[in-house]
Amino acid sequence: MSKSDFRNDCLNRLKTLSPYTKNYRDAKVRFLLENILNELSAKRILVYWPMGFEADIRKTICSLRTKKEVFLPFMDGVSFKMVPLRYPLERKTFGIYEPRNSYRKYNLIDVAIVPVIGVDGSLRRVGFGKGMYDRFFPTLKTKPFTIFIQSCACRTIQNVCDDYDVQGDLLITPNGVQSMRKTNVKRTTRGGRSRPHQRVGRIFNFKKDYRSTI
Repeated sequence: MSKSDFRNDCLNRLKTLSPYTKNYRDAKVRFLLENILNELSAKRILVYWPMGFEADIRKTICSLRTKKEVFLPFMDGVSFKMVPLRYPLERKTFGIYEPRNSYRKYNLIDVAIVPVIGVDGSLRRVGFGKGMYDRFFPTLKTKPFTIFIQSCACRTIQNVCDDYDVQGDLLITPNGVQSMRKTNVKRTTRGGRSRPHQRVGRIFNFKKDYRSTI
């Protein structure tokens, strides 16, 4: 199977989802996401503004904005940069909503929340094929803890993605959570404070209904 074939399969699956269950599916995704973010205690978070088939996390974004530094992508040529979330948002290319531009350069975040269409065997991302996230991630100072969000589970055990495709640490779907990160590796900052990566092991100490298998 090629990446293109897998992308088409995932898009077809998304198109067959019942609109009557969307609110329920979105609520499950937000529930899992919010509990995970509480465990990570991240301060700087990149989010996405949902469109089309993507899981609607706007309620979570509004809640985060009162307590965290929240960023959104801002289209910049063939890639994007991140800018602080400020209202009102404007609808731009591809129907994407963006905040106002910022001339300050931001390149450090703790967590990135990224929408995906599909995920391969190594938890690498399949998107719409524009490659914007693949170009954006190398511009960051350090790799953030990366959470993939899917409206429905669409994953192959094959490794169909390229090495430059963004790799996630966690995958959240309405069915539950999957992890790709080893949880026994300790990583600390200079001041001895734990990074989000160190605390991910506690995520899987939730009650069973928090982490149903995919």
